[in-house]
Amino acid sequence: MRSSAAILQELEDESIEILRETAATFRKPVLLYSIGKDSTVILHLARKAFYPAPIPFPLLHVDSTWNFREMITFRDEVVKQHNLNLIVHINQDGLRDGITPFSNGISEYIRVMNTVALKQAFDQHGFDAAIGGSRRDEERSRAKERIFSVRESGYQWNPRDQRPELWRTYNTKLRPEQTMRVFPISDWTELDIWNYIWQENIYVNPLYFAKKRPMVRRGEQLIMVDDERYPLEPGEKPEMMMVRFRTLGCYPLTAGVESTATSMEEVVEEITGVRLSERATRLIDGDNEDSMEKKKREGYF
Repeated sequence: MRSSAAILQELEDESIEILRETAATFRKPVLLYSIGKDSTVILHLARKAFYPAPIPFPLLHVDSTWNFREMITFRDEVVKQHNLNLIVHINQDGLRDGITPFSNGISEYIRVMNTVALKQAFDQHGFDAAIGGSRRDEERSRAKERIFSVRESGYQWNPRDQRPELWRTYNTKLRPEQTMRVFPISDWTELDIWNYIWQENIYVNPLYFAKKRPMVRRGEQLIMVDDERYPLEPGEKPEMMMVRFRTLGCYPLTAGVESTATSMEEVVEEITGVRLSERATRLIDGDNEDSMEKKKREGYF
């Protein structure tokens, strides 16, 4: 039986090969930096892939303006530490129109401040390939992606039109109007990610570790009240709870989990015993008309 270290080495080798292929093939690729653990791992892999040269493509953060404050602090710290070329894009039209997770509904907010914003950034900068941190084990629509996943005109995704990838033979050719989404860690699991972070001693956002945080309970979900914009119910008061986050995004749409895991070892131990995907704590997912697959078909990453 292969050891955990051997499995991680194989995954790292595959991911580095994909990143180098992307840099060599596409005219203007970009790394989508969401500031979470997966994009942090991809950033680490990219630095390894091209060392001692700098990463040959910029990073792009599509900022909805509703990220956890600790995410933005962490982003700026990492960019400064590694002297990275970061592009931050905000949909100014959506900002002007007052689009928030509360004003227009979750689906419309995600469409305007994430999907439309990503399309705007592609159009503005002329990117032909976007590297992202989606993994096949996250949820069903992401399991339908190829490692090199074609998007048609308007950045639309059709899972039936994806190309076969036989024996690791990648088809990276693009027709006019097409772009590519690239998923270097598609074959990794959440546990692989955390074991690799532990093995490589990668600095990740402190939100992944348990700490007393101001939380409110909405249905079965625990939401952190990260700033004064979060609307409380009449008589509602945030309660300090030991909570960590398995996934990071817009704070009103990202639920925490009660936990005492304050170290890397404890987080890995906790993840080992969990069977529910971390996407279960994201309020934007579901099996209804606003499912992830529908969002991806419209251009969401």
